[in-house]
Amino acid sequence: MREPLIRYPIVQYAYVVPDLDEAIRQWVEVMGAGPFFVSRNHRGRDHTYRGATDDAVFSYAFGQAGPAQVQLIQCMDDKPSVYRDMYAEGQGGFHHVACLVPAADMPREVARFEDAGFQVASTLHSYVPVAYLDCRSALGCFVELHGLNSDVDDLFREIREAHEQWDGVTEPVRVRQKTSSMGVGS
Repeated sequence: MREPLIRYPIVQYAYVVPDLDEAIRQWVEVMGAGPFFVSRNHRGRDHTYRGATDDAVFSYAFGQAGPAQVQLIQCMDDKPSVYRDMYAEGQGGFHHVACLVPAADMPREVARFEDAGFQVASTLHSYVPVAYLDCRSALGCFVELHGLNSDVDDLFREIREAHEQWDGVTEPVRVRQKTSSMGVGS
């Protein structure tokens, strides 16, 4: 038996949703998750999908549900994307797990997945490199390897601490002041 490919803790569970605001409401009311930090009309820098430049637009919400972060993703157009690989317009469900990998280790970690037969489906730059590996044949989902640096560490800490200090009601949707988003309008 060989060492597992995922060598870093899973810190996030991500879901594609047809309506971001409705999904936030449901996660707050049913799971007590939140508050959610929203980035609307996000376009990743240096974004690729299956090896080609990708200009698809997404809206994201990041919140905490106990010890794990939850990411909710709404596709804002019908362009092919790593999210559309699993869900057509109007559909949604579980999409990926994410691990934070020291930025310097990202090339080696991505290569380990490729050597094991899992293709890179999408890449982008969000403070640091990010890669989505298509692990559906083994796991039924994608694996996101997200580079870790101080900006990313601050983001995850901010979301976690907001959850820990939150009353579960006040301001369930928030906008993070610092973002790597390349917004394309509201």
